[in-house]
Amino acid sequence: MIVDIKNMKSWAHFLLTYKFALDEVGTKLQILNEEFQFIHDYNPIEHMKTRIKAAESIAAKLKRKNLEITMDNTRAYIRDIAGIRIICSFSTDIYRIHDMICGQNDVRVVQTKDYIKHPKPNGYQSLHLIIEIPVFLTNRIEHVPVEIQIRTVAMDFWASLEHKIYYKYNEGVPAEIRQELKDTADLIASLDARMLALNNEVQSQKALVKPEA
Repeated sequence: MIVDIKNMKSWAHFLLTYKFALDEVGTKLQILNEEFQFIHDYNPIEHMKTRIKAAESIAAKLKRKNLEITMDNTRAYIRDIAGIRIICSFSTDIYRIHDMICGQNDVRVVQTKDYIKHPKPNGYQSLHLIIEIPVFLTNRIEHVPVEIQIRTVAMDFWASLEHKIYYKYNEGVPAEIRQELKDTADLIASLDARMLALNNEVQSQKALVKPEA
């Protein structure tokens, strides 16, 4: 485990760069959200959650890959140490946020997994990105990977409860429960679509209303 490595300060400094990367991504998103609110009178981001993967989780993941626990292996093979989850109101916001992130000229998109257009077999939906962002340190620039998950409030509700159910069953979830979760995920997707249609209708009605002289 990382906690057994002698040079703890080097590891702490190494992991600190991921915290800095999260800070930078969070600032970018806050700026984009505030500007969008100013221009369009609407903010696509409901809220955000960030996390840094625990040292024990990093060590366990490297062991599962049969890799030695080193900073070089961590840098090369673990891409989700820094993570940010963006929760938005409507499914269209997901791709709007994606485009705003990818439009930043200092952001490099490493990987995209669209579990909204192509949900997982269990019904899970979310848009996953791995990006790299430059972090300017005192003596160098580090290009640090950050995992971004973008989903609606409804998708996040389902994913959070699904995770708790799987944890209670220690991964051995009965088939009927798995099917019920899948059916619920389909209902969530239908709810998202209906709420989006309702929002579009409201926006159309607002556009037809002329301001009073």
